[in-house]
Amino acid sequence: MADQQYFYGTGRRKTAVARVRLYPGNGAVVINGRPLEEVCTRDIHRAEVLSPLRRIGREGRFSAQIKCEGGGVSGWAGAIQMGIARALVASDPLVKPSLKRGENLLTRDSRMKERKKAGLKRARKAPQFTKR
Repeated sequence: MADQQYFYGTGRRKTAVARVRLYPGNGAVVINGRPLEEVCTRDIHRAEVLSPLRRIGREGRFSAQIKCEGGGVSGWAGAIQMGIARALVASDPLVKPSLKRGENLLTRDSRMKERKKAGLKRARKAPQFTKR
């Protein structure tokens, strides 16, 4: 698989980063050397990962080799989704409008974990107030 021509896309979500290589193939998705079903045990994460391919109707036409780091499985799923969408646009620029329609798969979700503030227990939780 490594010597074939591929399309590349990078996706990010929270602190997760996914580097996606799309090869013309049979639909096998490999994440960090393990199959998709082993990494994403929840159906909702698997559906999220494959949604860009499903949206343009090319589910079985591409195989993906993905390297993920940072974050957890939910962040990985969002990052992979964006990476696959960007790689699809690299392979065929005509699919860009269909990937942007509805929930935009090409735009980074900017929501991050809020930092802890001084004098508080967490980002917003204050210590219990005692009047007397």
